[in-house]
Amino acid sequence: MLTMEPFLSIIFSLIVLLFSVVIHEISHGFVALYLGDPTAKLAGRLTLNPLRHLDPFGSIILPLLLFLFTAGNGPIFGWAKPVPVNPYNFRNQRWGDFLVSIAGPASNFALALFFGLALRFLPLSDQLAQLFSVIVFLNLGLMVFNLIPLPPLDGSHILFALLSSKYYYLKEMLTEYGFLLLLILVFFGVRIVFLGVLFLYKLIVGNLPLIF
Repeated sequence: MLTMEPFLSIIFSLIVLLFSVVIHEISHGFVALYLGDPTAKLAGRLTLNPLRHLDPFGSIILPLLLFLFTAGNGPIFGWAKPVPVNPYNFRNQRWGDFLVSIAGPASNFALALFFGLALRFLPLSDQLAQLFSVIVFLNLGLMVFNLIPLPPLDGSHILFALLSSKYYYLKEMLTEYGFLLLLILVFFGVRIVFLGVLFLYKLIVGNLPLIF
């Protein structure tokens, strides 16, 4: 874990998670706006104010449960209240939903890549290196988690955009049972996500996270 006080470590991690989730959602909204849909803008969701994006379960309850479940040594992730999007406003009807959906995970990857490369190549103090390590680890966790192809996560929208109409039954099945499958994955398959995050972290930074 971080060498700073445990309480400060938890607070910093939650703040990083919160603003990473907010940036994730804002990215959806800005890409939707670029593609012709002003719904998120009109709803006042293109803001860094976290109170406009909080989801009681995904932003508060789930991260706390994961922190307790993993004793603070596993991936902590979640989601915010989805930004409202009207796909009928997209100029590109074929790929609009795909581009909007992938924008969130892409923003987390961009943050992880920026701070990860800084961690790898810049002469940082031990304290700053540990803080950067938290940012990289949590953003990679958000990216990997949100790319899981189960509703309501972004991965399901990406999958549905790529599937042809003949697989409509798969879409219906995942829409109906996806959230239940997601809860099962969260509590019984979290180590798989954890290993994926560690692999990407080491690929970018060159070593394992400094937070363990």
